Amino acid sequence: MKISIEGLHKAFESRIRLGIMSALAVNDMLDFNSLKEYLGVTDGNLASHLKALEKEDFIEVEKSFVDRKPNTKYNMTKKGKKAFEDHLSILEKLIRSQK
Repeated sequence: MKISIEGLHKAFESRIRLGIMSALAVNDMLDFNSLKEYLGVTDGNLASHLKALEKEDFIEVEKSFVDRKPNTKYNMTKKGKKAFEDHLSILEKLIRSQK
């Protein structure tokens, strides 16, 4: 049986990007430190994956200050939500086709 991976989005091939999108799918907004702790990754690693998702317009960034300290928060865009849901749907179909 031939398996089609057509439609899987390249942006979600990374486990870290998949984790970011999963975390944002169940939380309206998360800050950088929460994502870092949740995923167990370094600052630089997380920042590079967040930048890649931002470049795709899958996430939005909100920068502010809390007690004079910078605070960066992220949320999923409508485009990101659609792309992520489509990606998960295709994965589900692949899994079900193997039963």
